[in-house]
Amino acid sequence: MSYTKRSCISGVFLLFLAVACEANSGFIGVKDSHFELNGSPFLFNGFNSYWLMHVAADPTERYKVSEVLKDASVAGLSVCRTWAFSDGGDRALQISPGVYHERVFQGLDFVIAEAKKYGVRLILSFVNQWNDFGGKAQYVWWARNAGAQISNDDEFYTHPTLKKYLKNHIEKVVTRLNSITKVAYKDDPTIMAWELTNEPRDQADYSGKTVNVSLNSKMASFVKSLDNKHLLEVGMEGFYGDSIPQRKSVNPGYQVGTDFISNHLINEIDFATIHAYTDQWVSGQSDEAQLVWMEKWITSHWEDARNILKKPLVLAEFGKSSRGQGSRDIFMSSVYRNVYNLAKEGGTMAGSLVWQLMAHGMENYDDGYCIVLAQNPSTTQIISDQAHVMTALAHSFN
Repeated sequence: MSYTKRSCISGVFLLFLAVACEANSGFIGVKDSHFELNGSPFLFNGFNSYWLMHVAADPTERYKVSEVLKDASVAGLSVCRTWAFSDGGDRALQISPGVYHERVFQGLDFVIAEAKKYGVRLILSFVNQWNDFGGKAQYVWWARNAGAQISNDDEFYTHPTLKKYLKNHIEKVVTRLNSITKVAYKDDPTIMAWELTNEPRDQADYSGKTVNVSLNSKMASFVKSLDNKHLLEVGMEGFYGDSIPQRKSVNPGYQVGTDFISNHLINEIDFATIHAYTDQWVSGQSDEAQLVWMEKWITSHWEDARNILKKPLVLAEFGKSSRGQGSRDIFMSSVYRNVYNLAKEGGTMAGSLVWQLMAHGMENYDDGYCIVLAQNPSTTQIISDQAHVMTALAHSFN
């Protein structure tokens, strides 16, 4: 490649970075059931990459984080959801209650710094429902080791020792001073929102009341007492509970101890989320039947977000496994079309986050939903097209 061509490409990339940096100025807020950025409506297409901090904890692997954030940004993706937890185990952030691994925290510092560089906003989750990266089971194990009498993992939501552990972790993350940017997390607009828990479930109380009182209400107030600049969401999958019994028919045949309506009506919760995995939740049905269910799932929650909650709605996880039946591209195109059509009705349907983007050479992380943008041109085009039409739609609302 000639020097002239290299200079030209370098200049374009620097301009791209300048635009991306400008896009990251200002905190995202909520007004009249939609997101706003600097006084203008904010709609987006985005992605999940839960592994960013875990990989960035090893400085020799940080190029993978940079690759994904850069490629996503070039494709127009503007929001990424990722973990701000790793409790016990391999590359633990929280080694034991209140004890943190500085090198892993510096990995999260790097993730935030790189996201800012490429104009990508972050949704950071505080703790996991599941055992991956520790989760509530690790918190229970710690508490039992300290002498607490705990009968099951669902006491995570009610036991004072466990709530204390979680509050300590939340405070540690929210008040962290980034070692690279020298900006406290609570003051950094690169972070779009905090998430209380990844997919909270309580098998001991299917009504959703325990999660509502113990997790959402009290923890939400605690987060806002530390940081009132950032948005806050629960991390819910969207299962309906007891507050509107007839809505339970929308569930995929079961409940999980949460209530989409009551869990999101709490004042401190700024927007609603749903997740959707048709190949797991309504498995055994045809592709067409799964898409029909998916559209009903999204539309029902949009109606409730707009009419009852009066808060923005984000499809925060969805995907189609490459190991299952049917076409991923057809599935994603259908979902994106549904999201866009609902977003046109005023912006309450605010965006979606596909599960999940990976970098080259991460085959051992692949759960069947992995997408490497550079290796999947047709899927990348669909993802990028959605990003651009959502951005154009936001501009049309001005």
